[in-house]
Amino acid sequence: MRFHDRHDAGRQLAERLRQEQLGPLVAPVVLALPRGGVPVGYEVACVLGAPLEVFVARKVGAPHQPEFGTGAIAEGGAVVRDDEVLRALDLTVDDFDRLAAAQQVELYRRVRRYRHGRPLPPLEGRSVILVDDGLATGVTAEAAVRSLRAHAPARVVLAVPAGAPDTVARLRLVADEVVCLHTPIDFIAVGGGTSGSARRLTRRSSNSSPMPLPTGPRSGPDS
Repeated sequence: MRFHDRHDAGRQLAERLRQEQLGPLVAPVVLALPRGGVPVGYEVACVLGAPLEVFVARKVGAPHQPEFGTGAIAEGGAVVRDDEVLRALDLTVDDFDRLAAAQQVELYRRVRRYRHGRPLPPLEGRSVILVDDGLATGVTAEAAVRSLRAHAPARVVLAVPAGAPDTVARLRLVADEVVCLHTPIDFIAVGGGTSGSARRLTRRSSNSSPMPLPTGPRSGPDS
């Protein structure tokens, strides 16, 4: 499956969401995980005519290897810990707790940066569509889904353009539904599914930062 960029991936994902037999979406709201999930979520929100907001979750990296995730945290207090990775790195739960506490500071900073003091929209009783640009280990998305449960939504639909098959299968036990366009067997990172593969999904550009939040469908492709 080919995606030209994150916006194209978002439009294709939105069409899949419209085609899926998800049942009626109750007052749907789209929450996007920054940064890569924002342009994807923007297109989903526009096609579905739903409001868009940013929801922040943060990977907890290993000491001296911040890109190697040991778990994740999300606003609202949810924590996901990968005990298998901790054992492999000879880290204790106390070690993880210290790493997670340090990431809380950055998480709160990003909430302030991305939402500028805006609270989350009311989510109780609504269909929440949580959007990211891909699932590798999926711990960040899992933390976000678990945190959103505290808001008592009608259901949480996790929607991504691409993801590792095992991760997608695991998250189907966490979210109410997972909609994923592409699950390549060799998917190892969010960088595997655009223009021939998903590789350009990992490129950061001005489109990766938050943008005006739509409240309904757009009138044209660039409006």
